Amino acid sequence: MIRRRDAWLRFAIKPLVFGLCLAPFLWLVWGVFYDGLGPNPVEAITHRTGDWTLRLLLVTLAVTPLRRLSGWYLPLRLRRMLGLFAFFYAVLHFLTWIWLDQGFQWSAAVADVVKRPYITLGFSALLMLVPLAVTSTRGWMRRLGVNWKRLHRLIYVIAGAGVVHYLWLVKADYLEPALYGLALGVLLAARLRRPWFLTRPSAAARAVQRPRVTP
Repeated sequence: MIRRRDAWLRFAIKPLVFGLCLAPFLWLVWGVFYDGLGPNPVEAITHRTGDWTLRLLLVTLAVTPLRRLSGWYLPLRLRRMLGLFAFFYAVLHFLTWIWLDQGFQWSAAVADVVKRPYITLGFSALLMLVPLAVTSTRGWMRRLGVNWKRLHRLIYVIAGAGVVHYLWLVKADYLEPALYGLALGVLLAARLRRPWFLTRPSAAARAVQRPRVTP
């Protein structure tokens, strides 16, 4: 049964999730070659890569509440892939800025990081993502032990920094970053205190709640 479940995970679920995570990048590549990015392609690439970084960070954070709610352990097997794709889009977001926007002018880029708070915050979030991506393997989990979980709690800080980075970036329409912030708040609340709808009653509790049948 376990072998059949692992085979299903390996040959069906994981390739499907991999393809879904890669699809925004392929759509972006198609837009580059077929003029599908609008009048300002650099801005379009910057926004799309940033959006998918934040979305995948939130999806990664949703894995644990989803497992608690459903009792299904499959999402835990996909969390590493989701986190690495979030890092992938974060790197693309950075490369778009440093290459297409700054033209690899490092002095101007450093000045931009220092001068603009939203860039400072976004760059800090990227730096924090690097050790999480590097230590995402099972080998690093064994080496770090309990410190691995402590290190990977940085994802909460990173997701929060991503939301604030987006909020500081926009000048008028705050709806989308506000929705991301709301989603992040719900996911963090699910970790601070397990809500009643994520709590699976114990066998003893179910026995107490079960109505008695009177003769």
